Amino acid sequence: MSEDLVVAHCAPTLAGLKTGSLFVCPKESVPVLRESLRSLNRRFGEKGIRVLPLKELKRGILIYLYRPRLLEADLRDPLAQRLLRERAYPMTTADQAVAELAHRLRSRVDFPHEIGIFLGYPPADVEGFLTYGGSRARASGTWQAYGDVEAAERKFRQYRRCTGAYKRAYARHGSLDRLVVGNPKRNEDAV
Repeated sequence: MSEDLVVAHCAPTLAGLKTGSLFVCPKESVPVLRESLRSLNRRFGEKGIRVLPLKELKRGILIYLYRPRLLEADLRDPLAQRLLRERAYPMTTADQAVAELAHRLRSRVDFPHEIGIFLGYPPADVEGFLTYGGSRARASGTWQAYGDVEAAERKFRQYRRCTGAYKRAYARHGSLDRLVVGNPKRNEDAV
């Protein structure tokens, strides 16, 4: 798995600004992909990052790179809990919720749009998308915003700036390891 692919799709998560990111990794041999995932998990586990394959697609493997600590905090939100509970997610641990998400991605034809909660999107916006199916959004960027548009647009800009900065830094230094922030606290004004 190429590191520049990880930088291009996961910079805000690597920086600790976002709970999780999804990207499609081109199909490699199974042993090569497993070793890439093991390597990333070994390198970044201490910095609070986990990388999991979620689903095999025609064009590649859907990969979830996330920060379990941030996900645990996101899952304590009452609206996030209600949305997942209504969809029969186990709410005992973040790991169980991620396992259920992976199961749903692999076994269902329809896409589980509650995945936005696992990516750090505001629960009100996830609820809006689940209700309106992408229409009636008040802003669009990394996700469809239905609630606080100004906050969403600030996040969209923050994520774009972060991704640009990370791409430049990776091109200059060629080191993904130098870009990973260890166990951050959420800072809404960073980058």
